[in-house]
Amino acid sequence: MNTLNTVNKEATTMADEPSVPVSEERPAETLIEEGKTVGKPFADDPKFKLRNVEVRYGDTPAIKNISLDIARNEVIAFIGPSGCGKSTFLRCLNRMNDSIDICSVRGELKLDDDDIYDPRRDVVELRARVGMVFQKPNPFPKSIYENVAYGPRIHGLANRKSDLDDIVENSLRKAGLWNEAKDRLDATATGMSGGQQQRLCIARAIAVSPEVILMDEPCSALDPIATAKVEELIAEMSESYTIVIVTHSMQQAARVSHRTAYFHLGHLVEVNETNKVFTAPEHELTESYITGRFG
Repeated sequence: MNTLNTVNKEATTMADEPSVPVSEERPAETLIEEGKTVGKPFADDPKFKLRNVEVRYGDTPAIKNISLDIARNEVIAFIGPSGCGKSTFLRCLNRMNDSIDICSVRGELKLDDDDIYDPRRDVVELRARVGMVFQKPNPFPKSIYENVAYGPRIHGLANRKSDLDDIVENSLRKAGLWNEAKDRLDATATGMSGGQQQRLCIARAIAVSPEVILMDEPCSALDPIATAKVEELIAEMSESYTIVIVTHSMQQAARVSHRTAYFHLGHLVEVNETNKVFTAPEHELTESYITGRFG
């Protein structure tokens, strides 16, 4: 139908996020309503409580009146076409957008009962609580040991070398990397394979005892074997952490997440249990995206 063709054209011409804001154009009101999300966007035991969140790059809206809970110890996947705002929204959760001068964030964003955007908020402390794993592995040009030890050292989490050794070992074990790295802890991290580097970055995030781990396309640069290892790790970590993952792979979202949130042109269209999103979506746009009519 004509409306869907228009949506398809808009969705396929969006630029990669987050550097380019989403378009001002929007689907017909019969398809999407600003501030309205179908499904189950709220949770009984929220780790994050996010209400009426709006993000703008200068005068251009990127996130349009989104309200969402992220439950404690859940894995939630953000999916949607490129440029739909999912990475922008993810970066609001630990104030990574602060580094973009023209970016402004409005609304209520709370971690437990703490206002993330309180002017008195210590952003370094926030990012220790809410760790981040990026699209491409970014180990420091240091040894494997020093990559993991860096955070605990600067945050004063270990006063003795033995304590630091324990943190490094435990973090590498949790990241499924200890057996591969224990005999070469002094080796340069950049000499590891891509999959090992990404798990090292996960170990580095874990080392400061975060409560939440944000993952922005963590497997897009990895081969299938390394991807499988990271996905197994996500399942194991969900027992201890709240995990938010942005992914372009719907198969990955289906494998690792408890709930899936579908974004479209800056709107949060649908949030539901992952199985329901992929088998019986409630919104026409969600169905169109997961069946490949656009994306």
